[in-house]
Amino acid sequence: MDTGLSLKLGLEFDNLEDAWKFWVNYGGSKGFGVRKHYPSKNKKDGYITSYIYVCCKEGMRKSDKRDFKTNNPQPETKTRCAARMKVKRVGERYRVVDFIDDHNHPLHLPETVHLLPCQRKITDCQAYDLEMVEQAGIQQKASFDLMSKYVGGRENLGYTREDEKNYLNSKRRRDMAYGEAGILLQYFKQQLIDNPSFFHACQMDLEEQITNIFWADARMLFDYHCFGDVISLDTTYCTNGDHRPLAIFSGFNHYRGGVIFGAALLYDETIESFKW
Repeated sequence: MDTGLSLKLGLEFDNLEDAWKFWVNYGGSKGFGVRKHYPSKNKKDGYITSYIYVCCKEGMRKSDKRDFKTNNPQPETKTRCAARMKVKRVGERYRVVDFIDDHNHPLHLPETVHLLPCQRKITDCQAYDLEMVEQAGIQQKASFDLMSKYVGGRENLGYTREDEKNYLNSKRRRDMAYGEAGILLQYFKQQLIDNPSFFHACQMDLEEQITNIFWADARMLFDYHCFGDVISLDTTYCTNGDHRPLAIFSGFNHYRGGVIFGAALLYDETIESFKW
């Protein structure tokens, strides 16, 4: 994994982004994870005068507020890694003024470096390929194996299967923009005007984006009042393009005919969504 990167005093970068990229690549070449520590700013103009980048294992455990209740506290087993790189602003550039390349923990093997969080990233080209593969109906596991073989192994892929899953889930949430959500909410608004008994509810996330939606019209509510003794919940209806589960609350009437008590468009099939 050693790419020939050399860390030395006086090394200069055009900006902090270049300095951070160098530290990430340097950590990957040596076999350790990295993170940002803290910046120092000029109080007058707000410019960052220096920045310290450290190993991901740098730091000490914070004191536990419950320690006074512990009769036999466990000894501290974590040790602080001293590896770091400090850059300081000199003119319009940033220069390495101090660095320590000493680790008190085992370094990662080249075969496992790609699993470090700082080394994992889905590029724009890879993101496009993932979206195209998903639109073709290929499952995520199969698409991950396909991408891995295409680049000669998972260690050359740059991301894990969990990263792929998180990216596609985030994309589906972003795609639920005002265009689709707005049309759906307008439909609900019109239904309320036509029949005040119409009921709907929406769950929002931290970014004020719609995640889960439930609705039931007057006929559904009436059927539930009459035949809601036994309810079946089915989430096998995933025919929409976003692959969002469509949950159907159904049952039987006095003629043994199927009736629907309500419907929900879920973001995923997690416990939290079902509880909602």
